[in-house]
Amino acid sequence: MLDDLDRQLLALLRADSRTPASALAARLKVSRGTVQNRIARMLAPGGAIQAFTVRTRPEMEAARVRAIMCIAIEGERSGAVVKALRGFPEVDKIHTTNGRWDLIAELDTETLAAFSQTLDQIRLIDGIASTETSILLATQKM
Repeated sequence: MLDDLDRQLLALLRADSRTPASALAARLKVSRGTVQNRIARMLAPGGAIQAFTVRTRPEMEAARVRAIMCIAIEGERSGAVVKALRGFPEVDKIHTTNGRWDLIAELDTETLAAFSQTLDQIRLIDGIASTETSILLATQKM
């Protein structure tokens, strides 16, 4: 279970996961050992942190094709559809929603040709009733 200090620490790590433990400790007004122990606990199997990642400048990824695909599912096939979507390396994230669409998938491909092929393959998944896809043109905040 996360407490307020853990949540504050996670927020700082989300902003910059390379911040030294001593700087995190100073910002949180706790000892460096406390910060290191909490990070170690959150990194342990089953902890709050799954991985650290790299965030690139948007201009470095300008050639990539990123999109949001809204998906309506037939009947009770959500589990099977999500499992099938997880098999696509182009599917970056899958979100469940409560509205017109059952799922939203974030897609990331190298080219328009790969994007088109990915859309064609996803639309063939058994259990998908309909989709609507929008290409992301620009990202305003990261």
